Amino acid sequence: MNQRLEAQFAFLLEADRLRGIERQNLILDCSRRENSAEHSWHLALYALVLAPFAGPEVTITRVIQMLLLHDLVEIDAGDHPIDADVDWQAVAQAEHAAASRLFGLLPSDQGAELLALWHEFEQAESPDARFAKHLDHCQPIFQTLYGASPLPDHIEVVHGNLFGGRAAALEQGLPEAYFHAISLLGETTDKDCSALTQRLPFLNEADALKTVLRATWIGDGTRPENSAEHSWHIMLYGWILSEHAKAEINISRVINMLLLHDIVEVDAGDAPIHGTQSPQAQQAQEALEQAAADRLFGLLPAPQSEEFRTLWDEFEAARSPDAVFAKAIDRVQPVLLNLLNGGGSWLEYDVSFEQVQSRVGVKVTRGAPAVWSYVENGIAPWFEENQKP
Repeated sequence: MNQRLEAQFAFLLEADRLRGIERQNLILDCSRRENSAEHSWHLALYALVLAPFAGPEVTITRVIQMLLLHDLVEIDAGDHPIDADVDWQAVAQAEHAAASRLFGLLPSDQGAELLALWHEFEQAESPDARFAKHLDHCQPIFQTLYGASPLPDHIEVVHGNLFGGRAAALEQGLPEAYFHAISLLGETTDKDCSALTQRLPFLNEADALKTVLRATWIGDGTRPENSAEHSWHIMLYGWILSEHAKAEINISRVINMLLLHDIVEVDAGDAPIHGTQSPQAQQAQEALEQAAADRLFGLLPAPQSEEFRTLWDEFEAARSPDAVFAKAIDRVQPVLLNLLNGGGSWLEYDVSFEQVQSRVGVKVTRGAPAVWSYVENGIAPWFEENQKP
């Protein structure tokens, strides 16, 4: 068991490096480039929100899983903008080598499963992979066209992408996205895109999660993580560690909970687990989060708004097996990051081993006791060495 968990955590900690890969696209407020980890989270959200546009043969959970891992190869191979003058054959070879290395860190059965899913996405022949590719093509377009102050050359890239580039396939594969995009460029169209456009406000508002900073720092210790990339990382954690759940769970629902769980921070901000809060402050924070849930999920059409809100409420209540496991995963990921970056928020908040056990270990044990047992043994030496007398 320990060897299996060791391999799983080796992969999950290596995946953290995706946060350091910058893309050409800017985040929606145009303040900086987005990274490939938060891009992957946003794509997963696109998949969940735009599920009504997928054919009946498409399994949205598999699409989300493809999008969670599709850019991991950039850890080794880097990101290459579509208008870059590069040797695309050499890029493909580098990405295949990266996929073999990265998924090879996992236990052999899981590694083979994820590698096959990555290849399926790359080949874009299955219904799931085609829909995932359409989302990967349209999200950067809308992120640019709805941007606060998009760069002129980025608009030119979007234009070329839609008219003759790879995104031209959206005209047949996801026509609502294609025709709405060209209308944003000033082209005339009589296509009714309202089913799509009524969902874009939610997706655009969610982009702000990329600007919400958490107390936990990323693995290399260079900066705090943001809540969008955190959500991506724990979705990957939940998927990979699902076999260790204490009770039987539905991994599709767990992944969706983790995808949505921090959306409210767009309005309410992050509340550090090791920060000092009075009962009154905690109640005020909960009220902010409830109001944020009302507003943000209310941007979606029914019944999708009710479905997402119900799932978020279930996560918050932490009573169902799915929610208990999802909460466990939400707690365990920052522990591993703190260990990776040399102490992180433990040092900042002067956290003791006993506090980690009471604030984190109890909840992780409720949902995944074997995971906490492994993690507890892994962090104990750090606290023995660094704990103040």
